[in-house]
Amino acid sequence: MNPSPARNIIEKIWDAHVVANLGADQCLLQIDRILLHERTGPALLSGLAAAGRRPANPRLVFGLMDHIVETRPGRGDRTPLKGGEQFIAEFRKRCGAFGITLFDLGDPRQGIVHVVSPEQGLALPGMTLVCPDSHTGTVGGVGALAWGIGSTEGEHAVATQTLIRKRPRSMRVNFEGSLGLGVSAKDMILALIKNHGAAGGGNHAIEFTGAAVRTLPVEARLTLCNMAVEFGAWTGLIAPDDTTIEWIAGRPFAPAGSLFDRATAHWRSLASDANAVWDAELNVDCTNLVPQVTWGTSPAHAVDIGGVVPCPDSGLNAADRAACERALSYMELKPGDALVGLPIDAAFIGSCTNARLSDLRAAAAVIKGAKIAPGVRAIVVPGSSSVKAAAEAEGLDGVFREAGFEWRESGCGLCFYAGGEGLSGARRIISSTNRNFEGRQGPGVRTHLASPLTVAASAVAGHIADPRPHLRH
Repeated sequence: MNPSPARNIIEKIWDAHVVANLGADQCLLQIDRILLHERTGPALLSGLAAAGRRPANPRLVFGLMDHIVETRPGRGDRTPLKGGEQFIAEFRKRCGAFGITLFDLGDPRQGIVHVVSPEQGLALPGMTLVCPDSHTGTVGGVGALAWGIGSTEGEHAVATQTLIRKRPRSMRVNFEGSLGLGVSAKDMILALIKNHGAAGGGNHAIEFTGAAVRTLPVEARLTLCNMAVEFGAWTGLIAPDDTTIEWIAGRPFAPAGSLFDRATAHWRSLASDANAVWDAELNVDCTNLVPQVTWGTSPAHAVDIGGVVPCPDSGLNAADRAACERALSYMELKPGDALVGLPIDAAFIGSCTNARLSDLRAAAAVIKGAKIAPGVRAIVVPGSSSVKAAAEAEGLDGVFREAGFEWRESGCGLCFYAGGEGLSGARRIISSTNRNFEGRQGPGVRTHLASPLTVAASAVAGHIADPRPHLRH
């Protein structure tokens, strides 16, 4: 009898969810969790109702208010987006009619979908999970196979608890070495995208591994997987280990008692086999990695914190060279400009990338006892209401307020401009978010991406600043 072929974690999770092989590498997959939000959820559920269909299993579908909700204190259904109240009201109505659990405004579980789902134990190792949002792969940080979908796919998933997908190509990215002072998962992923390009992931499903990944806490792993899509990947994930299992234990929707023991045994089996085959592999040495900051309009436009704006490489193809030149024009920078010392008008800490409790703790450690620079507007939007409550219990809100930051309610907030509140009054900002496209945070706003540590240090300095001096005491 021939032994079973070696498989990687992506193949193991995929194979466990195949309902039917449809040929040409197309499979009908079982979907374990479907997450919806108030930006696209109302139309999706209305379409389902109009077609005379209902959720196949409403207990496996969850709704969250996060994308267009107000984040200023004292909020209600009023939103910065014109007509947003109708989105919220319709989503609330449709979730109620279909028996879908909704983490509504005022619910202590409310927050950004990709923060809340692992936090509540909705996303678990080995699961398949989908949501109409491109950063759904965030929850790969706990070992789930998760990806963003469109509204039509969302209707199909809700109605049947299945989706048709083509089997993905696989990639392994090994982050070796150890991280130095002030270097975070955000810097790891920015460095990867910088070195291999915004299309370097090639629509693969990526397993992030290596010594530097194994030492990351779960919340940092979520950050790493969050930006896999910015690397051009289909999704990213990290194999569950003791760190994952300890973090999941006791979460509201996680299995408990003997079921948790059985689940743990299964989760441990998901590790890639020693002789598993990958379609592609990359190695990254983190030994000399330093904090990163972007200069342009792509996450690939990043440099070391002490670096300068590069010249468009003569080896680039015409399209990439034109993109770099356009980015320089939009950002009002030129080759050779230093990033450290570049004045900023605003600093933002938030988003599904970097608004968890550990992110807020790290930023608060940098600014404690300091004040933001005159003329700088600084804002913190916690990733969930649970994160906000935990931060307030630790007194972190006081640290931010005393420094001059605005302390907000949970939501996507100023991560993206959707016609509502933006930072258009600020010309140049530094942000802990995942995208820096033209106008991403308001018309004409120039966004520099960085870790919460770097954002906090820059808010205090009034210009882009290296966070490491704040940590050497």
